[in-house]
Amino acid sequence: MSKIKVAFFAEILHEDKDGASRTMFQLIKRIPTDRFEFIFIYGDGPNRLLHFESVKVPTIKIPSNRNYSLSIPSFVKRRLTRRLDDFTPDIIHIATPSLLGHFAAAYAGKRHIPVITIYHTHFISYIDYYLKHIPFLIGPAKKFVSLTKKLFYNQCDYIYVPTRSIKQELIGHGVHASRMQIWERGIDSNLFNPQKQDLTKLQKITGNELPTLLFVSRLVWEKNLEMLFCIFRLIKQRRIKCNFLVVGDGSARKACEHQMMGAIFLGHVDHEELATLYASSTIFIFPSVSEAYGNVILEAQASGLPCIIANGGGSRDLIENGVTGFTCDPNNGDEFVDRIEILLNTQTVYQAFKELGLKESAKRDWNSLAAIYFHDIEQLGKIPNIYKLTS
Repeated sequence: MSKIKVAFFAEILHEDKDGASRTMFQLIKRIPTDRFEFIFIYGDGPNRLLHFESVKVPTIKIPSNRNYSLSIPSFVKRRLTRRLDDFTPDIIHIATPSLLGHFAAAYAGKRHIPVITIYHTHFISYIDYYLKHIPFLIGPAKKFVSLTKKLFYNQCDYIYVPTRSIKQELIGHGVHASRMQIWERGIDSNLFNPQKQDLTKLQKITGNELPTLLFVSRLVWEKNLEMLFCIFRLIKQRRIKCNFLVVGDGSARKACEHQMMGAIFLGHVDHEELATLYASSTIFIFPSVSEAYGNVILEAQASGLPCIIANGGGSRDLIENGVTGFTCDPNNGDEFVDRIEILLNTQTVYQAFKELGLKESAKRDWNSLAAIYFHDIEQLGKIPNIYKLTS
């Protein structure tokens, strides 16, 4: 039996770049090479991805976020098309509806190749942050993004969406519900677990034994950083004795350090250190409403860390308010801080959130999710043969 050939398109293929990259690598590392042959087409990444055939596409830096780049397939369109024709893919996997993603969708459409995509990034939620100084453009920009979502995703045969909330939102944009399938995110419980606790190491960072509030994220404005600043100020005003630990880096870091003087900024840390920080901290704080899923929440829960998050985006589906954690109005700093005080002062609530969070995170297994993905593309891989027979 011949292998199913998959052409996998992504903007970025650095494993630790962000949550989307980590999700893709959970699949890449589990590829059954006896059943599938992959070629990877990407802009930002290593010259060769593991042992797979790789094609790099020219990129330009994104002015608003110098940590990210945009692939420009038009620079190598003929060469890329010839390489794909030589490979003869059975499936096209598209990570992002970028210029490279649209190139891949157009290629697939012309050659009747089925397309699978995973909804990684909730771009429409970024508009309010990046156009806040020119608010008259927010409405038109959202309409444009909504239309492009509809046009792009309705070209795909399978759309993996992480939560029910995101699925309903995409339906509202005109994406066909029949094309969407709930496909959550998994957790590596060998990496993220309560046994990684190391209070001595945490105390070396903080210099004390006070409770520690932890925020983990790229430091970019779409993560609702203004609310993070508000929470920090209110904690100071109420004289709550605690540490505030910020893990992550990004274009807004200097602004964060200016607004949160007294917080501890660690920048980017590796996964082992991050696992220790989760398991050793007291409460996880996450006011972002721009998440398609919110991997960091799952990582915190798996580490035994109770969560207080914003009631918005795909993240809201990960927490049952008052049962497995707290969800708060994303624009109400007092509500966040009230919930922080409850968890710091009520051990029964704290312990219940910790235990139920561990129980919920244990249900999410990468091996099972990967098996679903490879089963689905195996089934999709049979479709091109029908076209070939009838064309």
